[in-house]
Amino acid sequence: MPQIAVENNDRMSLRIASEEKSLLMRAAALQHTNMTEFVIRNVVSAARKVIDQNERLELTERDSLHVLDLLDEPPAPNEKLMTAAFALPKQS
Repeated sequence: MPQIAVENNDRMSLRIASEEKSLLMRAAALQHTNMTEFVIRNVVSAARKVIDQNERLELTERDSLHVLDLLDEPPAPNEKLMTAAFALPKQS
């Protein structure tokens, strides 16, 4: 399989049990790819999923409606918010 040119080719080393390495090699062979491409394709996909799950907030319908109500009619600022607002540096 032809290699894809990469502008920045950083190297990463890791230790892996021989059984796991054999498993990865078999899976890569079944997909007609080399070990590096197989691992990168699957690890990058898994990393994106983990990041997405941790950076995205899903609201229930009830919560979504509550947020929209708060945007339409925000509550009056409390004492803590007013103190924080007055503590901000003045903009010129």
